[in-house]
Amino acid sequence: MAKGKDQIEKLAKKIKLLILDVDGVLTDNTIYLNDGGIESKKFNILDGMGVWLAQKAGIEVVLISGRPSKATEFRALHLKIKHLYLGELDKIKAYQKVKRNLNVKDDEIAYMGDDILDVPVLREVGFPICVKDANPKVKKFARMVTKTKGGEGAVREVVDMILKAKKKDPLEWVP
Repeated sequence: MAKGKDQIEKLAKKIKLLILDVDGVLTDNTIYLNDGGIESKKFNILDGMGVWLAQKAGIEVVLISGRPSKATEFRALHLKIKHLYLGELDKIKAYQKVKRNLNVKDDEIAYMGDDILDVPVLREVGFPICVKDANPKVKKFARMVTKTKGGEGAVREVVDMILKAKKKDPLEWVP
């Protein structure tokens, strides 16, 4: 697949929906469990700002994760992400629901993933993206691989690139 700057910009201009995997994309793939079995995760504030900027630009953000997680639910609530699919090992089924519910076409959708469960969706979307530290086999399905690792601002990197392609200036949304 060609991954040139012009081709990536052309794909980015069409984006109306950004779907994110959670573990390995919004997080660094680390899960903390205390001795009571309570889970916590580390989320990057840059990625949170990226979600906010995408939403301000009219780009819907959706989370699809293979794992159920209260920490992810809480983060989605905080970021005002309305569409959340947790415990979805068959991510293509969740993807089809999202597409139907939001009435968008494949070429209007960007998906960010990092591991093998993401491949079926990466194959379908118009703009498949992997984080820098994604599984090497999965990177083969991406049109873009971020310079940043998952959980370290990769989502913000992608959103900044999409906004630039759409000629949107994030400074216009600063209160």
